[in-house]
Amino acid sequence: MSGYGSPTPPPTPPSSPQWSAPAAAPPVQQSRHWLKLFLIGLALWAATVIVTFFTDNSNLVPTIVLLGSFLVPGTFVVWAYERYAADVGPERIAACFGIGGIIGVLGASVLETYLLSPSIWMYLGVGLIEEAVKLAALIMVARRIPVAGLRHGLVLGATVGAGFAAFESAGYAFNAVLSIHGLALKDLVETEILRGVLAPVGHILWTAIMGGVLFRERRDGRFRFNAPVILTYLGVSLLHALWDSTSGIAVWLVARTTTSDFQRAIFELGYMPDPTSEQVHLYTLYDTLGLIVVSLGGLIWLRALISRNRAAAPAD
Repeated sequence: MSGYGSPTPPPTPPSSPQWSAPAAAPPVQQSRHWLKLFLIGLALWAATVIVTFFTDNSNLVPTIVLLGSFLVPGTFVVWAYERYAADVGPERIAACFGIGGIIGVLGASVLETYLLSPSIWMYLGVGLIEEAVKLAALIMVARRIPVAGLRHGLVLGATVGAGFAAFESAGYAFNAVLSIHGLALKDLVETEILRGVLAPVGHILWTAIMGGVLFRERRDGRFRFNAPVILTYLGVSLLHALWDSTSGIAVWLVARTTTSDFQRAIFELGYMPDPTSEQVHLYTLYDTLGLIVVSLGGLIWLRALISRNRAAAPAD
C-alpha cells in the first residue's frame, strides 16, 4: 500500500454567496410555518373582531390589539428566519424581536418627549431618533451573535424593526379604541389593518437596510461606524421622515390647489375650514401616492444592496 501514498483529501466545496439560503433550510424542503401562522392568526383575529362586534364585550379588546399588532410583523420574522437565517437560532431571533422592539419604543418615547417640539423639522427629528434607537437596540441584542455579512444583517435588522412596529402598533391600536362614545371597534380595526399592511415597507424595511449595512461592515466581531453606516443611518432617517410627512404634504397640496378664497380667509384667521368631498378624496390620493413613493424608494435601495452584494460575492 505504500506505493499509493496517503489518500488525497476531497476538495473543499466553494463557499456560498452571503445572500444564498442557509444550509439548515435547503430550498427543496423549505417549511411554510410562516404561512400557517399568518392564516391561523388572521382567522383568530377576525373571529375575535366578529364576536366583539356582536357581544360588545370589551374584555376581548386586548386580544384584538395583540393579535392585530403582532400578526404581520411576527409572520414576516418567521418567514425571514426560515428562508435566510435558520443558522442564527430561534432564541436569538426571538430576543431581537422582543427585547429589541421594547428597547426601541422605550428609547424613542423618552427622547421624543424631551427633545422634540412642534416645528417644520419635527418629523425629521422623529426619523433621526427612532432610527437611532432601533440601531442601538440592534447592536445591544446582536453584539454577541457571531455572524457578519449583508444577509444576517438584513434579517436581524428586520427583526428588530418588526418588534418595534408591533409594539408601536399596539399603542396606536389602543388609542384608536378609546372614544368618548364607548368602544370604537371600527377605528381599531381600521388602524390595525392599515398598520399591518404598511409594516413591511415601514419600520421593518428601514431597519433591515440599516442592519444589512451595519453587519456588512462588521469586522472581527466589532461594529464599525464608518461612512457607509453613517450615510445609511441618515438615509433611512430621511425615508422615515418623508413617510411621516406624507399626511402634512398631502394637506398642503390640497390647500394649494383647491382652497377657495373663503376657506383661505378662514384658515388665515386660525380656523380649520371644513373640507369638501373633492378635497377629502384628493387628500387620500396624495397621501397614498406619497407612501407608495417612499416605499418604492426603500425597496429600490434594498434591491440595490442585494444586487451589489451578489455581484461582489465571487470576488471574496
